[in-house]
Amino acid sequence: MSSQSNDSWLYEISAKRKLIELNFKEIWQYRDLLFLFVKRDIVTVYKQTVLGPLWFFIQPLFTSVIFTLVFNNIAKIETGLVPAFLFNLSGITAWNYFKVCLMGTSSTFRSNAGLFGKVYFPRFIVPLSKVISNLVKFGIQMIILIGFYIYYLSTGAEIYLSWNALWFPVLLLYMILYGLGVGMIISTLTTKYRDISLLLGFFIQLLMYISAVPYPMKALTNSSYGWVVEYNPLAYIMEAFRHILFNDPSLYFNETTLGFIGLLGAFLFIVGLALFNRTEKTFIDTV
Repeated sequence: MSSQSNDSWLYEISAKRKLIELNFKEIWQYRDLLFLFVKRDIVTVYKQTVLGPLWFFIQPLFTSVIFTLVFNNIAKIETGLVPAFLFNLSGITAWNYFKVCLMGTSSTFRSNAGLFGKVYFPRFIVPLSKVISNLVKFGIQMIILIGFYIYYLSTGAEIYLSWNALWFPVLLLYMILYGLGVGMIISTLTTKYRDISLLLGFFIQLLMYISAVPYPMKALTNSSYGWVVEYNPLAYIMEAFRHILFNDPSLYFNETTLGFIGLLGAFLFIVGLALFNRTEKTFIDTV
C-alpha cells in the first residue's frame, strides 16, 4: 500500500483553476484529440455537398464578383491603384478567416454540451481546433488570391510587395486574437442568453460592412457615419492587410495604430479566456 501511495499520478484533474490559465503542456498531451477535431472540421463541412471542397474556391470568388458589381460598378466606389475585383477578393479572404474563427468559437459550449458532459479534456482545444482548421481554408483561399495577384500584375496593374509584407503574420495573429477573444466572450453569454446566438448572424453581417471590407476607409472620410469605421479596430486590420499586399499609398497603414490594435486584441483574448475558464465549470447546468 505504501508503494502505491508514493506513485505519482500522470494526470490530475481539478475544478480549482486560475481565472486566467492556458495550460500548453496539457494541450500538448491532448494533441491527438486536437488533430481529430481539426480533421473533423475540414472533412465534414462540405461532406454531403455536390461540389465538396470546391466551395472553398467558389464562395470567395462569387462574393467578390457580387461586391465588384454592386459597390464598384453601381455605387462607383474607387479602389485606388488596386483592380476592384482583386481589392474585394483580398478583403473577403481576410474577413472570412476572422468570421469563421469567431462563429466557430462562439458556439463552443452550445455545440459541444453533450461531449463536455461525458468526458474530460482541455475545453480550449475546441476553439483552438477551429483556428487551426480554418487556417487551412485560409491558406487555400490565399492561393486563389495569389493566382489573381499574379494575373493582374502581368496585365500591368501598379501593385507590388514591399517590406511591409513582413506584417502578414502579425495581422494574421490579430485576426486570431480578435476571433478567439470575442468568440469566447459570446460563447459564455450564449450559455444563459440564447437570443445572442440568434442575433449573431445579423451582428457579423453588420460588422463586415463597418469593417471596411467592401470599400477602402478613405471612401467614408467625409461621411457623417465615418466615425463608426474609424473606431473599429477590424477596419484597420482589413486596410493594413490590403496595404501590405498592394503597397497602395491611399490605403491606411500606421505601425503605431496597429500596435494599439494588437494590445486591444490581446486584452479581449485575456478577458475571453477568463470568462471561458469560469464558464466551463458551471455551463452544463444552464446550457
